[in-house]
Amino acid sequence: MSTWTPAALEALIEEATIDAYGEDEQLTGFFTMIEESLAVPFTTTVLGVEVSVVGVDLTDDGRVVAHRARGAVRQDIGILDLPLPEPAPEGSQWIEAYRYWAR
Repeated sequence: MSTWTPAALEALIEEATIDAYGEDEQLTGFFTMIEESLAVPFTTTVLGVEVSVVGVDLTDDGRVVAHRARGAVRQDIGILDLPLPEPAPEGSQWIEAYRYWAR
């Protein structure tokens, strides 16, 4: 659950999408803000397993994904489905804004 108010999230959305024409450019705006702001690596728990989030990417099919690692195993997870740890890493407000926008 987000700790950000709707007004704060809407301000972040405005910042991420200010020059965007259409949904594809808005998505690219969110990806850029997440990629530039999110402090990685950080540790979180996915399906009961502790993993390291080591980066983010924008897929060809238009999804923002987090690259996660556990030992030699690497796997992507949609950023909308990524559980954030407590405390959340620096820059996670952009994930929250993206989730609010995508709802």
